[in-house]
Amino acid sequence: MATTARFARQKISTTISPQSFEYLERQISEGNARTLAEALDAAIEQLLAYENRERLSADTEAYFNNMTEDEAAEEQRLEAALAQSAAGVDFHR
Repeated sequence: MATTARFARQKISTTISPQSFEYLERQISEGNARTLAEALDAAIEQLLAYENRERLSADTEAYFNNMTEDEAAEEQRLEAALAQSAAGVDFHR
């Protein structure tokens, strides 16, 4: 994990649950982080990635649920064209 320059980091002081502290300590003991700060940064990065995936999923669902018949037909044409062009690709090579 890349570390942020020390001068760019913000100092915080807070309390956390015993379960959260155990999780962060476990990340250190398993070699996933060197410090509590790195473990916390990694946990927050995972949360942000999860939130981004959830937002993308919701936006995608809304896109498909709200498209017109013409837009749906165009999506189907694009899907067929992609499937046809990918048919000859050997993904195992």
